[in-house]
This record gives sequence, C-alpha cells and structure tokens, in this order.
Amino acid sequence: MPSIGRRTLLLGSAASLGMPWLLPGRVWAAGPSEKLSVAVIGVAGRGRQNLDGVSDEQIAALCDVDSENLAAAAARFPAAKLYRDFRKMFDEMHAQIDAVVVSTPDHTHAPAGAAALRLGKHLYCEKPMAHEVFEVRTLTELAARGKLITQLGTQIHAAQNYRRVVELIRAGAIGPVGEVHVWASAKYSAGDRPKDTPPVPPNLDWDLWLGPAPHRPYHPAYVPARWRSWWDFGTGTLGDFYCHYGDLAFWALDLKYPTTVEAEGPPPHPEGCPEWLIVRYEFPARGDAPPVKLTWYDSGRRPPLLDQLGQKGWSSGVLFVGRDGYVLSDYARHKLLPEDKFRDYQRPAPSIPNSPGHYREWIDGCKTGKAASCDFAYSGPLTEAALLGAAAYRSGERFAWNAAELRTINADKAQRYIRRDYRPGWTL
Repeated sequence: MPSIGRRTLLLGSAASLGMPWLLPGRVWAAGPSEKLSVAVIGVAGRGRQNLDGVSDEQIAALCDVDSENLAAAAARFPAAKLYRDFRKMFDEMHAQIDAVVVSTPDHTHAPAGAAALRLGKHLYCEKPMAHEVFEVRTLTELAARGKLITQLGTQIHAAQNYRRVVELIRAGAIGPVGEVHVWASAKYSAGDRPKDTPPVPPNLDWDLWLGPAPHRPYHPAYVPARWRSWWDFGTGTLGDFYCHYGDLAFWALDLKYPTTVEAEGPPPHPEGCPEWLIVRYEFPARGDAPPVKLTWYDSGRRPPLLDQLGQKGWSSGVLFVGRDGYVLSDYARHKLLPEDKFRDYQRPAPSIPNSPGHYREWIDGCKTGKAASCDFAYSGPLTEAALLGAAAYRSGERFAWNAAELRTINADKAQRYIRRDYRPGWTL
C-alpha cells in the first residue's frame, strides 16, 4: 500500500467552513480570572458531565443533534446560542469562541475537533480522540501547528492513584518492566444490522447524527446508547476503555508508538464489534528501558497471571510485570506483589504534582499556555494504539507499524482501517 504523505496528513480540507487551513488562536491578554468563551458540541451523557466540568466559564454556544438534549442544556445556560449542526455554529460564531468541548459519538469527534482546531480554538475532546488512526494524527498535528491547548477526556489521569503507580515504576520498585497487561470488563458487541426501520424520533436529526458515516436507516440499536457496538460509529470496548487503562501503562513506561500489533477474538463481523478481544502490542526500547510487550483483554477476559498471583476481584486493571515483582492497579487502588516481599518497602516520596482537576488543567492552560497533562501530543499516540488494535482484529493480520508514514507493513487489509472515506458533505 502507498504511504500517506506528510502533506496529505496535514492539509485536510476546510472547504466546508470556507476558512483557510489554520487560523491563529486568540491571544489571551487578560488575567486568568477572565472567563473563556466555550462552545460545547454534544450535551447529553458524557457531554452533560463535560458541560458541568466547564460550567464556570462562559458557555457561548450549545450544539446537539437531539432537540430534547439541547433544550435541557439550554435551560441551564439560557444565554448560549443553540445549534443542531456544528458546521453552522462555527460559520456564525467562530469569532466569539475561545475553546470547544467535543462530546459526540466517536465517529464525529474528528470532523468537529478538526474544524475547531483549524479555527484556532483550544479543544477538549472525549476519548477515544477519533474513530481512525489518520483522524487522530490529523488532530494531533493540527493542535501542534496551532500551538493550541488540548485535553483528552481521560479524567482518571488527574487522580492520585495513577500518580503513585507511575512513581513506583519510575523509582524501579519492581525493576525494569518488559511486560504489562491491561484489561476492562465492559462489553460492547453487535451482529447483523437490524432489518426493521422504525421512524426517526422527531427530536433527532438522524442525518446529522450519522455525520461522516455511511448512510443507514435509523434504529434505536444505535442511538442513544449502543452506538459503541457498531464499527461505523465506535470501536467496542477497546475504544471506550483502552485510553483509560492503557493511559497508566503509557504514562509509567513512556510508551508511544508500537512496532507490531496482532489481535484475536471471534470471527470478525463486518458490522458489529466482537464479544471479546485480545490485542498484543510490542513497543521498542526507550533509552535504558527494555522493549515492552503490552496485552489488552476485554469483555471479561483477564490475564491468566492474575490467577497465578492469587488476585481475585480485579475485573478491570493494569498489571506491570517487572524483573523483581509486580504492580497491580485499577482506577482507585494499587498494590505491590508479592505482598510479603514488599511489606516493608519504603515508597518514593510523591514527585508528580497534584492536578487541579482534569477540566481545570485545560481551562487554566487555555489562559496561560501551559500544556494539560493529557494533551494530544501525549494522548494521540495512546489513542492510535487502541485503534491499531481494532485494525489488526478486523483485518485478521499481524502487522509491523510504520508510525512516521501511518503505514502497515505487509498488511494491505489492515491498511484499509487506518483511514476511512467520509460521506459526501463531510470533511476532516
């Protein structure tokens, strides 16, 4: 397969907005007490929680394809202008917006996020950052070129537990780490597309909800709750939780791009995500740190090593395998293993500063220029790894990965899942 050139990577079309490729962001001349002017795209579910996270700022615009969701949010922020289509919102309000929050389903993260970044707007985006690897890299490059403040919605990163685990690994508590296991118990799966075609609810603009995805009839199997189970809209449990749990492995071990990826699961279905999945990644050495083999499990699968270590009840988590022991963690707790060996271990003094909060990091960064902890420079490679796992599974191919060129090596089927074609009327 031909590689994706750097010019193609960076120069997506902005024609739908009638705007140049990249506009400079607003220079923040006022003090940090001045409120950001924020537009929120997607205001229900996670969008409602993200809206809460930035509610102390000036909510200038609200956008949602569901009029009932929009009305509920508007009741809380009556001064905000209301939109169903984010493209129209940007056309009319780009000069009045400092920052954008994107909380739509995965398949519309990139079109909305890229539009914001090209207009020079700081961006908070729900995880995973996008639906395909090419989209993630485009957003990462746009943010870097525009020197914009970004944050991925991996809010666990801001808590204390992950910080203490990272400090343990960096301090060499279990020696060099060459193996790590990551798993999540959630399950998102589907099979054949529904054959019945119920009417579209009057509150939902179905065509806008589909966005760049291929057209299909409306069905409640997709929206509002189960879209993650379908390949056109989500990437299953892998897409939903890899960025949360894999975040700890990436942070502690300073991982970036894998060199090889392979996956196993039930026979791939062209429409629906699998009932379970295991993905194996190899990451290169980093300085004096050894290469790392990372294995992902979902939908109830767990690493067999947990049972060997006598660890029950960890339905989701991360297990670091070091030369001298193990660190086992989930969102809120962690332990060193074997416990007898580490009972008297003197932990390193905390060295990673506390976070003021995941949203506050981003808001403060928009005003001061300080990068947030899960900016796209960090969370872009994290998201790419998750999506590469989906490409390996759907193609049935083990492949080596050329990250610089976004190219699978000797794996033409997998390459098809690196970048998708958009439906007419939608651009990246």
